[in-house]
Amino acid sequence: MELGKVAVVLVHPEESRNIGAVCRALANSGMTDLRIVGNRPDYDDEKVRILAIHAAPLWERARFFESLDVATADCTLAVGTTRRRGKNRKGKLLFPEECAPLVNASTAHGGTVALVFGNERTGLTDQEFNVCTLGVTIPAAEQFASLNLSHAVQIMCYTLFRETTRGYGGYTPLPLSRIDLTVSCIADNLQKIGFFSVTGRTAMERFWRSLLSRAALSDSEARYIEKIFTKIAGLASKGT
Repeated sequence: MELGKVAVVLVHPEESRNIGAVCRALANSGMTDLRIVGNRPDYDDEKVRILAIHAAPLWERARFFESLDVATADCTLAVGTTRRRGKNRKGKLLFPEECAPLVNASTAHGGTVALVFGNERTGLTDQEFNVCTLGVTIPAAEQFASLNLSHAVQIMCYTLFRETTRGYGGYTPLPLSRIDLTVSCIADNLQKIGFFSVTGRTAMERFWRSLLSRAALSDSEARYIEKIFTKIAGLASKGT
């Protein structure tokens, strides 16, 4: 696994010390890409460094973003972590060890994978979770299922660190920004043939975005899929 291609994304973390502990978790696992949705001045530099210790350079190099969409735009897979299940939680949530081979595949192809962690109190909101293309849950006792942010990051990073035996190669998977163009092409052509009566397009786009990101598509594969749906719409317009 190309651990240097794994980005840990913290969405509006509240506790500066947690950020420092997260830096250590990344360093322990050979990861270097820390991204934070929020503003650097909102955090206490000294408190971060106390917990980061020798991993403080990761804090110094951390990048800050205005939204989760922007933070993950260059990624081929966005893995959202959650302890809650429900209709807005991707339906099926993987365990960390089930997620690791998918991350391995994307990073070995040259793509960047985002591990996304929510705020300590609220976790990822439904809106934030919908930006992600894959859901992961860390099993814990029902009576106390919520993990500390840095502990959750450590478990995910360690699990990925162990996933080093699979080998992939030959092309770079598409980032989500490019996959979104394919999803739009699919939805536009389905719209042309009357597939959506009144509603349903948003859910369909979410389905295809999640599916195609996990497939680690090459650019030629994405263009071929676009050609198929464009031809279907063209044939339908001719009544054939």
